[in-house]
Amino acid sequence: MSYSFDYLRTILNETRTIACVGISPDPVRPSHFVGRYLSMKGFTILPVNPVHAGKELFGRRIVPDLAAIREPVDMVDIFRRSEHVPPIVDEALACLPGLKTIWMQIGVRHPEAAAKAEERGVKVVMNRCPKIEYQRLFGELRIGGFNTGVISSKL
Repeated sequence: MSYSFDYLRTILNETRTIACVGISPDPVRPSHFVGRYLSMKGFTILPVNPVHAGKELFGRRIVPDLAAIREPVDMVDIFRRSEHVPPIVDEALACLPGLKTIWMQIGVRHPEAAAKAEERGVKVVMNRCPKIEYQRLFGELRIGGFNTGVISSKL
């Protein structure tokens, strides 16, 4: 799966609200770290996790499922194994009008669910992390010695 810089940059620039399915309140879990980072970058993170529903995370109440969200969502970021993706995509398409993107985290792929979303006009990214892509595309990884391939005048 290859995504152009422009495709990923457009998604990240057009996204303000992200429903993170499978996010954890445990600060050592990758989902927590990603959600925290994105919230610090100005994204609104809507945590979705039935095990932790009712708790607070990043100033928001964790909801049990996407159907419980009562505000517009630009992106659904999936932190669940690939076999759990189809019902999540189905729920997102059914209850989130105006949804722009389904994003599947590193190691998560489901081409059939992706095709269903794309048929409905929703962009899809598989096997990528929005935190890493944000850092790479907006010049933040260079501090760690990574060659982002992006030319930036930032120091």
